[in-house]
Amino acid sequence: MLMFSDSRGVRCQLKVDKESERLPGNVVWIDLLRPEPDEMGFVERITGLKVPSHDELSEIESSSRLRARGGALYLSAPLIYRPEPDQPISTPVGFVLTRNCLITVRFAELSSFGSVAEHRLPPDSSRMTSADVFIELLEAVVDRLADALERSASELDSLSHRLFRKGPSGPLTRRRSMDDADLRVILRRVGHHGDLASKIRDSLLGIARIVPFVSTMAADWLPTEVKPRLDTLRQDVTSLNDYDAHLVNKVQLLLDATLGMINIDQNNIIKVLTIVSVVGVPPTLVASMYGMNFRNMPELEWVWGYPYGLTLIALSAVLPLVWFKWRGWF
Repeated sequence: MLMFSDSRGVRCQLKVDKESERLPGNVVWIDLLRPEPDEMGFVERITGLKVPSHDELSEIESSSRLRARGGALYLSAPLIYRPEPDQPISTPVGFVLTRNCLITVRFAELSSFGSVAEHRLPPDSSRMTSADVFIELLEAVVDRLADALERSASELDSLSHRLFRKGPSGPLTRRRSMDDADLRVILRRVGHHGDLASKIRDSLLGIARIVPFVSTMAADWLPTEVKPRLDTLRQDVTSLNDYDAHLVNKVQLLLDATLGMINIDQNNIIKVLTIVSVVGVPPTLVASMYGMNFRNMPELEWVWGYPYGLTLIALSAVLPLVWFKWRGWF
């Protein structure tokens, strides 16, 4: 899809005209969404700029993500989007910034781009430049990342309360089953937020590289009002990086705590099995001893021999339980 926006913020979709050799009037932003080869060729022909491919935008070297060539700045960064509510995915996005035009190349719908595209300038405002559109896009992206971090922090707080709350009352078996299911849910949710924080950090790192590069390489032709916004954006990215690091530490804490709770539950199960096996050993020893078929066993002739054997078996089972209880082992 090929979209154009003019200096008043008016956006339109145009079909590729193979005969055209120039941009429509006052166009400052060309947005390529999942571009076809003929659309990329059309943009390259009318602008004289190289449109980066998906493979070129996916490279991670700084020299590949930040380049200046022929008066144009070629920039790229991985940005996150959500095709489904719980499925954050990172997609490469490219920017080709010149004094007169901005080209964006993306391969997924991004809400931040949509919000900028829907913006309309008041009639009495000054016209937008390519740098204005570029800084608005970055600001919208950073705002979306900040919102994602805020939502993630709120849910991590909720998960923390669930993890460290007092256990529900009720029968032991039912309570343990509910706790085990809850721990599994918490573990999955904490892992999801850890993955989200990692992807947000990649996006912030990409933007943190872009901002000073543009400030330096385009210093001669950047509008005066854009430079303070770039400085503010740099500070916002720095603070969000710090906040993201805080969330990563919290995710690690909750992962360790959840796994610790699971290990405690497993240890309790092993403890119960151990006590049951130990309590069962003395009665088995007594029963096996009196189950031997020797002729001269003195107890065989006792009138009360059978009740005596049952009593001995019962005592040998109860006494270890009393001992374990007294020691506080269960």
